[in-house]
Amino acid sequence: MRGYAVLMIICFFMISLIHPSVGQAKPGVSANNAVLMEQSSGRVLYNKQAHKQRPIASITKIMTAIIAVESGKLNETVTISERAEQAIGSSIYLEKGENIKLKDLVYGLMLRSGNDAAVAISEHIGGSVEGFVYLMNKKAEWLGMTNTVFDNPHGLDADNHYSTAYDMALLMSYAMDNDIFRKVAGTKVYKAENGDYVWRNKHKLVTSLYSHTTGGKTGYTSTAGRTLMTAAEKDGMELIAVTLDAPDDWQDHIGLFEWGFETYDMTTIAEKGENRYDIKDTDHQIVGYLHHNITIPLREKEQNAIDKQSFIRQESKYPNGQTIGKTIFFARSLPIAETPIYAERRQPASFVNTIVTVYKQMMGLDTYG
Repeated sequence: MRGYAVLMIICFFMISLIHPSVGQAKPGVSANNAVLMEQSSGRVLYNKQAHKQRPIASITKIMTAIIAVESGKLNETVTISERAEQAIGSSIYLEKGENIKLKDLVYGLMLRSGNDAAVAISEHIGGSVEGFVYLMNKKAEWLGMTNTVFDNPHGLDADNHYSTAYDMALLMSYAMDNDIFRKVAGTKVYKAENGDYVWRNKHKLVTSLYSHTTGGKTGYTSTAGRTLMTAAEKDGMELIAVTLDAPDDWQDHIGLFEWGFETYDMTTIAEKGENRYDIKDTDHQIVGYLHHNITIPLREKEQNAIDKQSFIRQESKYPNGQTIGKTIFFARSLPIAETPIYAERRQPASFVNTIVTVYKQMMGLDTYG
């Protein structure tokens, strides 16, 4: 789905309400929709109507920012248009004809949620706002954001502009793998290169309320309510929280993070390297390779309850680097992860660094890990 024979299909895990974690109360949230996802594996630890389509307000700008960062044009100078100057809503007060680095616009977009910055970025990269929106939707499709449609680069309410908590967690998880984006999203205060602007991040978990925060984005419109995306890291685990229409979003995110960090531990369930696999209905075995350790968040009760089953393609020859099959991992009989098995030790050039694939929950189930 992401290129060569593999990978990141994005991750959803079903945890039964019948087996709650001992001593760990499930978090309650004020949000109408919420999700808590582990960033590296994509395992969903908490889900409250996470697939329901809703307006998302300015957390839209995560997509605008990552496209800008990946464009390779951050050092280019942008001339501000009349359309950008006249953008309504939150603003960094750009003026028509002004010249400013794209890099500075991205900081203004993320820290101060400038709608004018969003328009200026989209015109510079996409040739027009409409051209950039096309790129946004193609990127969403590539990321597997199947319940998302973008109509603009800033998130102002529009009939054909919506997403889900789950889809936005996928986006944030992807974006936080980019070092430049990560730096921007976690910046507390930024001074523009020309010295005319100094911006303080609006995201209070980034600036003061939660010390484990690594980045995030705020959002609000009267229709969408308060929307919030946050990443936080502790003891080698990075979690992504997304809430939509959440009156008490700061506390929602802190509660989700504290519960997630307390309830789950990152656990390696398979190590990279050579393994031998049985070929079904024969007495033969074949050598295959895992290119990365398989590490996912597990609760204490799951630590000693992991099973696996490998499926090998029955072919006489496998070209170098080709997948020969896959292994599915189970916890308490529930599928939790899947990884390809390769014919050779060497990693293919196109291999993406994430290999864990966790099965999606059934749509519409409000289950908690």
